[in-house]
Amino acid sequence: MMTCNTTYQSPMNSIVLMAEVLTDPELRRTPDNQSSIASFLVQFAGGRTEEAPYRIKVVGWNNLADEIMEKYHKGDQVVVEGRLRLDTVDRGTYKEKRTELVAQRVHAFGLGTASPSTYTPAETPARKPANPAPIATPTPSAYVPIAAPAANAPDYDDIPF
Repeated sequence: MMTCNTTYQSPMNSIVLMAEVLTDPELRRTPDNQSSIASFLVQFAGGRTEEAPYRIKVVGWNNLADEIMEKYHKGDQVVVEGRLRLDTVDRGTYKEKRTELVAQRVHAFGLGTASPSTYTPAETPARKPANPAPIATPTPSAYVPIAAPAANAPDYDDIPF
């Protein structure tokens, strides 16, 4: 019997990953047929040049799942924004840990790739103002710090590692 327990997820869990799509996306539906789930495997460079590339499963839900199926294919370069999720699967004699990236946005990256996909909770299109006001950019001399560092604050630049 296989059971799955999701571990605690921090509210600060956020990741942006640039990767290559290794497998064509697969579409599944929840048992009640209410939600779409697209998943695909991506590969990205390791921390060092001599390390083998890392791989992780990317999962997109609902409208994003449908867009992933339409726009992304094996070999595409993508930037995925989302959060990491760690599941523990009980296999009877042992427990298996699985990590996946739950996508909130997927962007095309590089030549010949698809256009960006985004999951938006509200189905209404965003309205643009008729005459948008220009945004003023501050000059470097206009910077004023909010507060000076405390006199007894530790200097983290002296950490030896």
